[in-house]
Amino acid sequence: MAKLLIVDDDLSLRQFLTIFLRKEGHDIEVASNGLRALETLKETRFDVVLTDLRMPRMGGLDLLSEIAERGISTQVIVMTAYSTTETALEAMRRGAYDYIVKPFQLDAVRVVIEKCLEKGSLIAENKQLKQELAKGGKRQVELIYHSEAMANVDGMIARVAPTPSSVLLLGESGTGKEVVARLLHRRSERQGRPFVAINCGAIPDQLMESELFGHVKGSFTGATKDKKGLFEAANGGTLFLDEIGELSFSLQVKLLRVLQERTITPVGSTAEVPIDVRVVAATHKEMRAAVRDGEFRADLYYRLNVIEIRLPPLRERREDVLPLAAHFLERLNRRMGRDLRGFDESARRVLRQLSYFGNVRELENIVERAVALETATQITATYLPDPGSSSVFHAAPVTEQTLPTDTTRTAEELVAQFVEGVDRLLQQPDRDLELEHILTVLERDVLRCTLEHTHQNKTDAAARLGMSFRQFRYKIAKLANA
Repeated sequence: MAKLLIVDDDLSLRQFLTIFLRKEGHDIEVASNGLRALETLKETRFDVVLTDLRMPRMGGLDLLSEIAERGISTQVIVMTAYSTTETALEAMRRGAYDYIVKPFQLDAVRVVIEKCLEKGSLIAENKQLKQELAKGGKRQVELIYHSEAMANVDGMIARVAPTPSSVLLLGESGTGKEVVARLLHRRSERQGRPFVAINCGAIPDQLMESELFGHVKGSFTGATKDKKGLFEAANGGTLFLDEIGELSFSLQVKLLRVLQERTITPVGSTAEVPIDVRVVAATHKEMRAAVRDGEFRADLYYRLNVIEIRLPPLRERREDVLPLAAHFLERLNRRMGRDLRGFDESARRVLRQLSYFGNVRELENIVERAVALETATQITATYLPDPGSSSVFHAAPVTEQTLPTDTTRTAEELVAQFVEGVDRLLQQPDRDLELEHILTVLERDVLRCTLEHTHQNKTDAAARLGMSFRQFRYKIAKLANA
């Protein structure tokens, strides 16, 4: 379905086209002249504009010029009863995709719109690829660290980047695995080619094969045109497969073949397409355990794990907290138009004390909130989390050691104990709590605790919590960014 705007001063024609194109499955709006069309285009984005050439107040040619001048992203088809060569050429010169002559056949309208939509889709794909190329080649990411642990990681990146070998990045969520992947790309000979990233746990299995390898028109319901996959889009560059541990077993087999043969076969096709892509994969899982438990193919694991880089959690390299916080503050100052001049001593003390079970991503979120709310000239502790309340709801996750020894207690009694802790906090003067934050952290800690007890087996963890696997995976993805 596409969104179309019909512009014509003939009411009956507008109604006729509206009925026909809605039956074709499109979303339709109308305007009686160019000026009204421009007002509509200010508020809403349209895939295609069908406009008459001769209308009162503003005709189709002037509308074309305004669309081009204002940089409005849409394709334009002109309709005219005056099919002179000069009129058609002028319309095309001003940016029209094509023109149709009144009176027209409905099949002709259908065909022109389909071709126009195909062109718009190609333009969008080309734009996306250019953006990915810009990210890979121009986004100047660097590691910010003072710790020896991250110095070792940086040294490993410098040695590995020039090689064509596959790399497996291991570490908790939020430790910066994509930053390392981008550095591997930027320091390699492939830096001028695309860097393409995909989260293997964020796309349903039935769509993942098409996303990775592409498909041909008619290969399944909804495949209205050929589509390149991410391997082909990244050709000559780097493909970053985040959360590779979530890839289904059937796709693991196909990915293994691609890595071995260096060719892909789009869905619905028998033709093999050669590719030259460096694969960098990442996961928060313990992959050796996943292989041992039969959750991940051993042959694919060894194919991906030619070189392994493990990123340490932020709580194990606390000397990096303040340099990272200063880096985020500088970047957020520019983005938010602020001029906050560092962190005062109270803020630095708090930042050093927090537990950071969300790692670098959590630190960035903490600094962003402070930049948005701070009223002083420096970041103070006012809008930072309180380390003193971490035992109740902020930092340390719920574990077997932190639960009461009386295992006969019900879930309701454990929650009541939690509420008692919140009540003690509210008894302190000037203490305000954010309910959404409290509930989010509690839910996150329960999920983390359950995963620890099931040795990171999400299927078992979902069952222990009375959830479906899909619900559990959705919760994990949502809370990881909270």
